[in-house]
Amino acid sequence: MLLPHTFVCDGTPKRTLHTTASMMVSKLLTLEEIFARASLQDFIKKMETEYNDCLNAVNTTESEEYPAEEELRAKRTKVSRLTPVIQSIRELYAKERELDETEILLKDEDIALRELAELEREACLQDIQVFRQKLMDLLIPEEDPDLNDLVLEVTAGVGGQEAMLFTAEVFDMYQGFAHYHGWSFDMLEYMSSDIGGLRRALASFEAGVHRVQRVPKTEKQGRMHTSTMTVAVLPQPTEISFCINPKDLKIETKRASGAGGQHVNTTDSAVRIVHLPTGVVAECQQERSQIKNKEKAMKVLRAKLYSMKLEKETSKRYQQRKVQVGTKGRSEKIRTYNFSQDRVTDHRIGMTVHDMKSFLLGEDLLEEMNSSLQEFSNQEALLELLGDNDQG
Repeated sequence: MLLPHTFVCDGTPKRTLHTTASMMVSKLLTLEEIFARASLQDFIKKMETEYNDCLNAVNTTESEEYPAEEELRAKRTKVSRLTPVIQSIRELYAKERELDETEILLKDEDIALRELAELEREACLQDIQVFRQKLMDLLIPEEDPDLNDLVLEVTAGVGGQEAMLFTAEVFDMYQGFAHYHGWSFDMLEYMSSDIGGLRRALASFEAGVHRVQRVPKTEKQGRMHTSTMTVAVLPQPTEISFCINPKDLKIETKRASGAGGQHVNTTDSAVRIVHLPTGVVAECQQERSQIKNKEKAMKVLRAKLYSMKLEKETSKRYQQRKVQVGTKGRSEKIRTYNFSQDRVTDHRIGMTVHDMKSFLLGEDLLEEMNSSLQEFSNQEALLELLGDNDQG
């Protein structure tokens, strides 16, 4: 019997990419394109107005105009929160004014002065990019939870044994990615299929359906097949931050099944935990020790329940789980691995990289794609804040 395969990766998670159908064909915008948007300029002006109003209220000394203590405290907090943003805005404005003055000198009759102005102009443009990026980073909303541990889960989708083989390759890729970053990678459960495939596993920033196009090892006539597997992300909370009432748990032990030599079916080391209020189940038979299997099953259960809690809290904004996993169909995809063309295409940002073998190592090429996804995610969060959904 094939069981889920769940893993823990101890690293530094990035912002979750909440992809929507309308954004699947979007592209990354440049800083120039983002700052050219009227919605961003209006938002900046609004922040400046709020800052000045709060600052005036805090600094006023006239008793008849003095706000209530609670209101004053709120305004002080807002001034403190907005100060770095306003400082960054002013730095950007100052550099843009300097650029305008420099461009006037480009029309001067003195050749030497024009050459000097051209150098100054290039320096100003570079500084403006730096200040824009700094302001962008300040405007992007912080994402909760900021957790270091993630439970990773991959699941084979459409395609039978070939999908399971592909799932095993993707899992190996993410394990390589964790090692590439020096993260610990603690396997909680691993049960292989008859021909070496996997049924399930997961990684940060890679939520969604992955599609593979190739001639499978199981294909005797050389025909191209399309298979899918899904990747989803479960934050791993600490016992302090997320508690489970022991009275809500039903813990069962059973004999391990599958590969394992003499240990299989000889001891009740496998553990199955049911969370009675929700019906969520977590199992582990990876270790020979029942105690260790219970600990790992609890990690999985805690991650699943915590993920459910987060999804409930954010369902109005994202419908995250539905977007991440969908129905595992061939048409629902975030990334395609085409072996015959030696390419990997991420459909969320329209990015394609070549050299499949290197990409599946989980090193430089995967890091490059993840960096682009991080940039896209930040852009998506900012545009959502601005109420601007038109990324094209």
